[in-house]
Amino acid sequence: MSIDRRRFLCQAGVLGAAAFVTPGAFAEELSRTPRQTEGPYYPDRMPLDVDNDLLIINDAITRAVGEITHLTGRVTDVSGRPVENALVEIWQVDSNGVYIHTDAPRKDRRDRNFQGFGRFETGSTGEYRFRTIKPVRYSGARAAHIHFAINRNGRRTLTTQMYVKGNPDNERDSIFRRSGGASRDLLAVPFKPLPGSEIGELTANFDIVIGKTPEDGNQPRGWRW
Repeated sequence: MSIDRRRFLCQAGVLGAAAFVTPGAFAEELSRTPRQTEGPYYPDRMPLDVDNDLLIINDAITRAVGEITHLTGRVTDVSGRPVENALVEIWQVDSNGVYIHTDAPRKDRRDRNFQGFGRFETGSTGEYRFRTIKPVRYSGARAAHIHFAINRNGRRTLTTQMYVKGNPDNERDSIFRRSGGASRDLLAVPFKPLPGSEIGELTANFDIVIGKTPEDGNQPRGWRW
């Protein structure tokens, strides 16, 4: 395992705790993160490596192709309280626009060095952290996006998608448009240059607010809708 990878995996919790502690209380209820479809390509066969670094599989030397992105955020409830021990899952296409699902289109073009799926369990401040690539458009009219699933106590609490703020494809994406104006602002985040990076790394922050509703909390992990 490379030094950079070890440092990233080991420091994720420490850096996250320092970066995401938010003092004070929220006077008003926060807007819940909109639910979105899971889509057909949640992994049907889990990769051997499901950690929070999607650029390197196990102890491989070669990393995935794409714009390196440090994806962070917090999971909270509607009062702003951190949600501890939530399992955050993400999955997305590689730089060639291919999912790791066995029925994904253009499987022959898949980047075998891209993990395609990762998990992170939140700590006491509700933070999560992934190292991945900036999402790309993959087929049809779908804009670049990353799928998210939040699980608590082995049950799916929220399924959603995150988009790239300012991407012109967003307004042509039927799933994104269906969310409505205010909800779209909650789903699209800016990708910014990482200060001091000599290789053009990016950062993106996507905070997730969950709340108990009649539809939430009753679906097993991996449920698709």
